[in-house]
Amino acid sequence: MYAVVATGGKQYRVTPGEIVQIEKIPGTVGDQIELDQVLLVAPDEGEQLIGTPTVEGAKVVGSIIGDRRGRKVIVQKFKRRKRYRSRVGHRQEYRQVRIDTIELPS
Repeated sequence: MYAVVATGGKQYRVTPGEIVQIEKIPGTVGDQIELDQVLLVAPDEGEQLIGTPTVEGAKVVGSIIGDRRGRKVIVQKFKRRKRYRSRVGHRQEYRQVRIDTIELPS
């Protein structure tokens, strides 16, 4: 069984027991979270449930297991003959989430 969920402006294909890195969301380590923007649910047997745009009543339950930071991205700006140079670094923060269950609509 797997599901496709949307969070943080991105879509993730998740299965129970899998650990995924998603955009940072509120909560602390050990908290349970519910991802309710489920776009698709594919059970082991039977047909896929495709949402328009989301599957009503379906949700993915997980628990936060840690925080991570992505690799550093350097942003440079330069304008010739104007003595303008700018260099800024950025590291995106992520949450590590273990997917516990995928709940189907009843």
